[in-house]
Amino acid sequence: MLDNASKTFFHLLAGSGLLRSLASKYGMRRPTSFARRFIAGETVEEAIVAARSVERAGLTQTLDYLGESVSSRAAADAATRDYLRIIDAVIGAGIGRNLSLKLTQLGLDVDRSAAVGNLRRILDRAEGFFIRIDMEDSPYTEITLEIFETLWQQGYRSIGVVLQADLYRTEQDVDRVNSRGARIRLVKGAYREPTAVAYPRKADVDVAYARLLKRLLAEGYYPAIATHDPTMIDLAKRFAADQAIGSDRFEFQMLYGIRRDLQSALVAQGYRVRVYIPFGRQWFPYFMRRLGERPANLAFVLRGIVQDRGSGREW
Repeated sequence: MLDNASKTFFHLLAGSGLLRSLASKYGMRRPTSFARRFIAGETVEEAIVAARSVERAGLTQTLDYLGESVSSRAAADAATRDYLRIIDAVIGAGIGRNLSLKLTQLGLDVDRSAAVGNLRRILDRAEGFFIRIDMEDSPYTEITLEIFETLWQQGYRSIGVVLQADLYRTEQDVDRVNSRGARIRLVKGAYREPTAVAYPRKADVDVAYARLLKRLLAEGYYPAIATHDPTMIDLAKRFAADQAIGSDRFEFQMLYGIRRDLQSALVAQGYRVRVYIPFGRQWFPYFMRRLGERPANLAFVLRGIVQDRGSGREW
């Protein structure tokens, strides 16, 4: 019950234009801002600094330029140009070439064909990159998969998708993507969804996640097990060991700034861990959704506000 109330409350905050404006103006002003625990910064240069720190710790990373639901072709074109600059910056910095993006940031709500065209521009520039198409809330699930399949058929094979365990349809979507031989990132789901399409109880989501992660480890193509839940991580480790699935056939993924101790421990045990590094001026909605996922995140942030100091570590 607390998890559902937390998710609802913070999704309301994420949709507030006033709070988003204030956060953009003041929230990243100081290096010790509590939001910087979870957000690398507002610029690609700051994201590259964070990525280098992550890589020095023996982990890999994916950069996520925050933004979604643009309402004009001009804004979508601007976001696409930003991605092209980010790609050039990543190449110049010599860090790992891995990006995550959302289709509504590229104009999906404005014009589907234009959004696909923008994505092609990014993919054509991103030689040697792996591009993950992030999944948004359930009204976008089908169209996101359709666009992914169109590009896959056109020969863009360094792309993957995200599937959300809380949706009833995900079992079939795993079959659908696996049949292409594509990579899936499995998450529990951060969006507030209607009970008509998603499990309302956390316990049911956990059961679904456990079932799906086993399928992906056994049948998938280098799946990403994206969770901070120690129970799910232990399950993945046990299942992989029981089925003689090598640690090079999958990776764990976690969010920047969350459970860094667990990330380091997994690397020390010989597992691959990728850190999802968000950055950009549109960080506030993302930040609110992360807080709403679990009350422990909120407790951490509240402690950070009171203490008004960072963790004392770059990574």
